[in-house]
Amino acid sequence: MRFDDDADLDTSEVKDVRGGRIPGGKATVGGGIAGVVALILGLLFGIGPEQLGLSSGAPDPVATSSSQAEVDRACRRGSDANTREDCRIVAVVNSVQDFWRAEFPRRQGRYADARTVLFTGRVNTACGAATSAVGPFYCPGDRQVYLDLGFFGELRDSFGSGGGPFAQAYVVAHEYGHHVQNLMGTLQRAGDGGRGAGSNSVRVELQADCYAGVWAHHATTTPDETTGRPLLTSLTDADIRDGLDAAAAVGDDRIQERFQGRVTPETWTHGSAAQRQRWFGIGHRTGDMARCNTFA
Repeated sequence: MRFDDDADLDTSEVKDVRGGRIPGGKATVGGGIAGVVALILGLLFGIGPEQLGLSSGAPDPVATSSSQAEVDRACRRGSDANTREDCRIVAVVNSVQDFWRAEFPRRQGRYADARTVLFTGRVNTACGAATSAVGPFYCPGDRQVYLDLGFFGELRDSFGSGGGPFAQAYVVAHEYGHHVQNLMGTLQRAGDGGRGAGSNSVRVELQADCYAGVWAHHATTTPDETTGRPLLTSLTDADIRDGLDAAAAVGDDRIQERFQGRVTPETWTHGSAAQRQRWFGIGHRTGDMARCNTFA
């Protein structure tokens, strides 16, 4: 996975509050064994920020380490994305949104940008306050993706993913899949989703996996709005395998077997490892979001 060294990155699509503090002097907290347990609950049982995080009235974190200024300074070119993790996330967000901005008009729609918020420990959102224990998530209330970069270490060390840069890109593209669903009204129609192998919760997650695959199909051909050249210049079969591996690692059955020793499909909220790989694969092979109808 490689980005055009000379491409300009748009850091306005990413808000960085890492190293922030909650006003009043209390440092952010998170991670450790408790964080892993909570992350399992969030991934496996659909427990969201309002149940795993802080009180919904918590104020926004205030950056104390000039983290946004550092990203703005350091993440200027595609070459920076090829060497720094936070710059890579900026580039992936740029690439994903370049694609959806072009795709929606082709389907008589209009895409609205969504910003990614990088945080550590905890963060306040329109969906309630959350700790990093919930893992990456999309909040429909403020149309933002929230990501603690420490999740990628948990994905590798606690969930058995092989990792790799495209595993990270898959996670980001999946969350933007939820943004696409929000713009199209899918999240509203799915309601609270429920649980179980055939639930709307599972269908929503599998469709987001498929949308991530659709972006991957077009990633190396979608022109950047500034240069007219694709921001992502190389995506190999090995990269796609990393994405499929990450999708499998957060399959409900894989997590249940790993952490509770048995599989209980009646509690699924995200789909099995095989389902998640299959739907990402459908999106990647076809490049057609119309093929991502997991509700059919």
